[in-house]
Amino acid sequence: MPELPEVETVRRGLAPAMEGAVITRAEVNRPDLRWPFPERMAERLTGQRVERLRRRSKYILADLSGGETLLIHLGMSGRMTVSGDPLGQFVHTHPAAQKHDHVVLHMDNGARITFNDPRRFGAMDLMTTATAESHKLLAVLGPEPLGNDFHEAHLIAALKGRNTPVKSALLDQGIVAGLGNIYVCETLFRAGVSPRRKAGQIAAARVGAMVPIIRQVLGEAIEAGGSSLRDFRQADGELGYFQHSFDVYGREGEPCKRAGCIGTVQRITQSGRSSFYCAQCQR
Repeated sequence: MPELPEVETVRRGLAPAMEGAVITRAEVNRPDLRWPFPERMAERLTGQRVERLRRRSKYILADLSGGETLLIHLGMSGRMTVSGDPLGQFVHTHPAAQKHDHVVLHMDNGARITFNDPRRFGAMDLMTTATAESHKLLAVLGPEPLGNDFHEAHLIAALKGRNTPVKSALLDQGIVAGLGNIYVCETLFRAGVSPRRKAGQIAAARVGAMVPIIRQVLGEAIEAGGSSLRDFRQADGELGYFQHSFDVYGREGEPCKRAGCIGTVQRITQSGRSSFYCAQCQR
């Protein structure tokens, strides 16, 4: 499932074609994805200007001129791609319609935004912009890891006394929003912390030191266009490249990259997910 860097990469790719443009026609080609689409979604989107395109955790939010916000979640296989962009930022002309093009937005600047999702684990919803943060999917989220509300004191307080492994704690979206399996593994490697360690048993100084590391890992991934492992594509259809920089994720049995370490990367299962780490240098 796309994590924060992949969703932010898609948002940045969509913004030039969507922000300030009007949706002249919305096509909704099925009644649902993960859950039913909101009533009259095509009608409610048609004629709306996209005032702002933003991201909250792993969700893309399009604030519309009529006072509603379109919430988009890519799910496991969802892609949002742009074609026919008059600004010249995308090279693709409008492709032929595909079987899994479930939602298509035709913009007044000539761009076409297509949401394609073969597995249909993605989602869309419409909510009132003024109360968007109280939406059931957003109200439970913790601070954004790249925002000012995520800092050393917050993370230290959030992990204090927790008896769960630190890997599981960092995946808790109520502690920090947007982190997923890939970037938690990479963060813990750089921090030298084992994913097995109980969150509440890690010294406060080590917990606080993870904050800038989380920011660094996410920033590097965004600049690389995210990580493409299976289905992820950027808004122009291109692959992300951060997977070529993984220190541990997906590298089971390979040598540790840390200078001077003679260990190898191991894989364990935690809460049904694979954790990759070097037992030699992550304590």
